[in-house]
Order: sequence, then structure tokens, then C-alpha cells
Amino acid sequence: MRIVVIGAGIIGLACAYALVRDGHDVRVVDRAPEGDRTSFGNAGGIAVTEIVPASVPGLWKKVPGWLVDPLGPLAIRPGHAPRLAPWLRRFLAAGREVDRIAAALAALNRRVYDDLVPLLADIGLSGDLHRVGALTLYEREAACLADRWEWELKARHGFAHETLTGEEARALEPALSPRIARAIYDPSWSHVSDPRRIVDGLARWLREREVPFHQAEATALDPKLDRVTISLDDGTAGDADIVVVAAGAWSARLAASVGDRVLLEAERGYNTTIPDPGVAVTRQLIFAERKFVATPLSIGLRVGGAAEFAGLDAPANYARSERLAKLAKIYLPDLATEGGSRWMGNRPSTPDSLPVIGWSPGKGRVIYAFGHGHLGLTQAATTGRLVAGLLSGATGDIDMEPYSIARFAR
Repeated sequence: MRIVVIGAGIIGLACAYALVRDGHDVRVVDRAPEGDRTSFGNAGGIAVTEIVPASVPGLWKKVPGWLVDPLGPLAIRPGHAPRLAPWLRRFLAAGREVDRIAAALAALNRRVYDDLVPLLADIGLSGDLHRVGALTLYEREAACLADRWEWELKARHGFAHETLTGEEARALEPALSPRIARAIYDPSWSHVSDPRRIVDGLARWLREREVPFHQAEATALDPKLDRVTISLDDGTAGDADIVVVAAGAWSARLAASVGDRVLLEAERGYNTTIPDPGVAVTRQLIFAERKFVATPLSIGLRVGGAAEFAGLDAPANYARSERLAKLAKIYLPDLATEGGSRWMGNRPSTPDSLPVIGWSPGKGRVIYAFGHGHLGLTQAATTGRLVAGLLSGATGDIDMEPYSIARFAR
């Protein structure tokens, strides 16, 4: 089939890769195919055990403290709050469906390595995957105990873990401060050398197979009986047998043009990448109480996290990047924070933490693949295989209903 993939981030490129592998004629459309997008600047973790939704019972009690803390993990710009209200209502409701959502996320994440490892081999980057686990770190014993139900939930879905003392954690990562009282070692987690290398490697693999990249922004879709017409902001239009919408946080606009409603927010993440950090870290460190991570990349130590809701068009607040670096120094006391590069990206986040993967209801020529939130890199290869499988009828044993965009029409 002639297929247009809208979006040249990690999800779109993984979809294009899987479709080309299945023999389809693929084109990629993106307003900035070479731009610095969310896929480049993420924390680089392959977070296969991340199956607990962002909304959990009792979370609302923590929100006021986070909002007033300048180093806190959450910020909402006042001007965006009214537009955020429908998403927030659905987000709070998702906290009553933790078991269902966790089961749906686990179904995707259990097959991540089966899809990701061969993809990396195909693009020549097998050595960029570091399967050394991760450490989730706690300052207080009470905080670790409060999270025990999450670790037990993960264990029920087949993801093992090991509880460590602070001393045992420092034996694994000597750069850590004595502030750490408890840690969880997660052996299933991994990280990559640099997420940008994965994006560039996929784009290179596609271009080597003569997949064209068209620089323009898709503004609307018009599905017809035999094709989909695509309107572009450069004044041109194209068509295809099938269109895959993988435009990240911008996907809701295209879904609306088809008549599909979705609750999707640009959850902004910030980070600082420090090329010469002065400390040695061997695996991703997740600071549970402060909600940020530190990842050893080939280009330096990346310290990232935070969730800011401000809409797609508001200017970045890079003070949050700088605060993350200062926060990391509390836990990595010898960290040299000078010379870091700042970044902000728009995570495409749904209120129930589940991605949107599947056909447009009643519009059989549009497939959606967006809304992965913090798990875009983790779930990209699997999403690509599922999108290709929707055309071939080979989605394996995964029930696709939880990921349908139709859930937002209810």
C-alpha cells in the first residue's frame, strides 16, 4: 500500500521502519524532519517496568506542595489551566482504574525487547542498548514503604525487583550521597547511549531504502472511500491509501480534522545534559521522591524530569532545566554542573497514561500512533510492529481495545 506517516519522531520513524519491512511504499511528512524534537532530548531510558499510570489514588494530596516548590516536579501555567480542566478531570478518574491501565501497559512493555533488539540490529546500533538495570532511590524509608504497592503490582505482571539498603546502592553507584536510605534495583530496565542516535539511525535506514521525507506540516486529513487526502501548510496536498498519524503532541489537531476526539496534552519535560559531569554513573538513576532521573549517555550525564503544562505554543522556561541540575547535585555531591546544555520537549500525554494506537473508528484509512507520554522511546519499536500488524492482521496476542481513540468519545 501507499502509506504516509505523519511525524518523523521516534514513533513515526519506527512505524515507517516496520511498514517498509512489510513491503509497503512509505513516505514521511514532518514540518521539521531534522529538527530537535522530543525524541532527541528524552532521558534515554527503556522503561519496560513503567506500568503504573501517572494518576494513582491519593496523588492529588501531593499536588499543592509540588506547585509551590521551585524545585518541584509539577508546574501549571495559570493561563493554560482552564484549557487543561477536561484533561485533568479524566486524569483524576484514571486513578480509579490503576489495575486495568497497568495490565494494558504491561501487555505492550513485555514485548519491548522482542521488537527493539532486532530494530537496533537492523540500523547498526545493537551496542547502544545497555541492559544494566536501573536504581530507584529513596531518601526516606517511609517513602519506599509507601511505594511498595507499585513494586508489588509490577511483580504481579512479571517484572522482578530487588530491595537494597542505602549502602548497597552506593556500592553499585559510589557517586551517590549518603542521603539515600533505600533503593530498588530494577533489572529489566535499560538505557541507550544517546536517543538522538536511534532517531538518526532510523532516518538513515529509511533514506537508504529511498523513503522520501517531505518537509511540511499536515493540517488536515480527509478520508474517502478509496484514499486519504492530506492538506499541507505549504499549499500542496497529497493522498495515500493509508495515513499513520504519529505527530506526537500535535496529533490531536489531525484527529479532530477526521472527526475523532482525544484528550491530549503537551506535558513539557526539561533536562540538562552535562558533558563533563565529574562523576561516574553506570545506570539510570530514578529519584523517586523528587521525580527526576539521571542517565549516563555517551554525550554526558543527562538530568531530566518535571512536568509542565503550558500548551504547545508557550515559550520554554529553561530555569526548570537549571533547577534540575542543582537538584541532582544534592544526591550526587561531586557533580560538576557547569557547561550543561538545556532542553525542553513536548511529551504527548493522555490522561490515562495509555498511548493511542489503532484505526480511526469508522474512518478505515487512518491509523493513530501517538500519546506515549514518557514511554515513546520504550514503546516505539513495539508500536511500529503493531501498526504494521493492523494492516497484516498480525498484532499477536495483544488486545488493541485499551489503546483505541474511541475511549475518548465515551
